[in-house]
Amino acid sequence: MDSKQSLANKIHYETLAEAWRSGRELPPEVSEWSVLTTEPGGVDYVETNLGDKTALWVRPKLAAKDRVMLYLHGGGYVGGSIWTHRKMVGHLAKAIGCYALLATYDYSFQSKFPRQIEQAVTAFEWLAEQGIGPKHTIGAGDSAGAGLIIAAAMKLRDAGRPLPAAILSISGWHDLSASGLSYEANREKDVFFQKATVDMLASQVLGGADARHPFASPIFADLRGLPPICLQAGEDETLLDDSRALADRAKAAGVEVRLEVFPGMLHSFQMMAGRAPEADDAIERFAQWVRPKLGLTGTAAARSESQEVA
Repeated sequence: MDSKQSLANKIHYETLAEAWRSGRELPPEVSEWSVLTTEPGGVDYVETNLGDKTALWVRPKLAAKDRVMLYLHGGGYVGGSIWTHRKMVGHLAKAIGCYALLATYDYSFQSKFPRQIEQAVTAFEWLAEQGIGPKHTIGAGDSAGAGLIIAAAMKLRDAGRPLPAAILSISGWHDLSASGLSYEANREKDVFFQKATVDMLASQVLGGADARHPFASPIFADLRGLPPICLQAGEDETLLDDSRALADRAKAAGVEVRLEVFPGMLHSFQMMAGRAPEADDAIERFAQWVRPKLGLTGTAAARSESQEVA
């Protein structure tokens, strides 16, 4: 049974859907996506320049400075930013005990596929130039950002470049052709991400490119040689089959895969970090999975306690 706190995410998408259909201006509590997330505390944020974009360093106190999560936000290529996702990424980095680099990319009105993938690859390369080795780097993202992380890893692999130690996909948009049966199965539960809406968003960023192109929709790609992938999705979201299909495709290619489907949850419910127990549970589950892959032991809380005792 989903918690009362988790209803905030459902209400968010219902309000968004109603405003979208009516064409009216979004109320502040919807346009400001970050209101779903509580401030993590003990986390510093520092702006930096990454190419022609502003990126954001997310620095939890007592975290390992030489372990970094590159995070790309979601938003359907029409919204989302380093600021909407700042607090959620703070919770995630704090739970892992690493730094994070929250990067961005062009919206669909600024450029078309595959420009956004090129910018994601540049972000990985920029981290390496800062002295953060790929073995100490993980890639993560939600929705469109998760799709970009997978595509960027494929680009790095094809170029013979070192790959990140692991990848996290939160409600990943891995199929721009919207072929999943969950669009119909969850149509009544997920009121915003209807197939027509997703098709429209995909067409805007594709600019005429094939939606089944492997870099646009990694569920159709050869995933051999990619690093371990952890996929999290909500049981009630229409994009659920994107994660299921990618997990199946990756397993068939010999990639280590973990798929977690959370009952009663909708798209990117982890944005309710610090507010809903389901979001906090999902974040801690990923942190436990990824710490060993970064060579980290224990939790950030445990390290804090040991330093206080010392």
